[in-house]
This record gives sequence, C-alpha cells and structure tokens, in this order.
Amino acid sequence: MLTLHTKLPAAERVDGELVLTYDQREKCRQRARLVSGEEIALFTVRGTVLRDGDLLTGETGFVARVRAAEEPVYTVRAADAHGLLRCAFHLGNRHSQVEVGDGFLRIRVDAVLRDMLAGLGADVTEDMAAFEPEAGAYAGGHAHGHPLAPVPLRQKIHRPADA
Repeated sequence: MLTLHTKLPAAERVDGELVLTYDQREKCRQRARLVSGEEIALFTVRGTVLRDGDLLTGETGFVARVRAAEEPVYTVRAADAHGLLRCAFHLGNRHSQVEVGDGFLRIRVDAVLRDMLAGLGADVTEDMAAFEPEAGAYAGGHAHGHPLAPVPLRQKIHRPADA
C-alpha cells in the first residue's frame, strides 16, 4: 500500500489526486483512496490540517495533490456588512470553525447554529461546497509580519499576598 506522509512546498509533477472532506483533512492517520481508486495510508504530524492544493509524498516519490471534497455546509449571508460581522462574532464566541468569503460565511451543518444565525436576521442556506475554515490565530502557517506571542502553558497569577 502506498504511504503518504510528507508535505511538499512544490513539485514538478503530480501523480494522483486525493479528495478529502474537512474532517478527513484534519485526521493524522487514516486509509483513503486516490481518485484513481488506489488505496493509500496517510500519516501526518498530529495537528496538521491538509488544505486544498497541498502536495504529499512518501518514500516512493509518488506525489499526490489534496483536493477539498464538496460536503454539506451552511452558507451565511446578511443584508449588510454589519449583520455579517454580528454573525461572525457570535460564531467565534461559540468557537465554531468558519470559512470567511467575500460577502459570506460558511460553517458545518449544525441546526442550533442555523437557528441562532436566522435569529440574527441572516439568510442561511444549505449547500454542497468545499469547506476551508480559517486556520485560527495560533495555527501554523499564518502569514503575519510579526510573530504571535506563545500561549503560556501555565500562567502564574501574582497576588499582593505573594510578596
């Protein structure tokens, strides 16, 4: 069985395509099938999220391009930018994964979130689309011009009595 485990920044050739849902692109160990039907083993570093267009290889030199599969999602639109920002705020407040597009938000299918968004006045439609949520502020690969401060594992709280 072909094993893929290493991300490549670029490749001169692509030997196959691997179409995965977002849930599958978050898993670090799994069996999957290339578009050709060939079964592969996929091993990535824990915490890796594969994105549409990523290139993977293994010991054999075979190169596969990852494609985001279409899956059921909710597309959220609002009458104006303020309404869409309110929706984004409330989704973020619930730590929901959100794809931010030009004039829309996209989330996983979740009836509770759909009802909340409709209550905010948003138009929520169920669609089939590739889901590419934002990576988040502390995810690797963001392109800020400055490094983010590391999140402390344990923060000491200083109290006046500690002196």
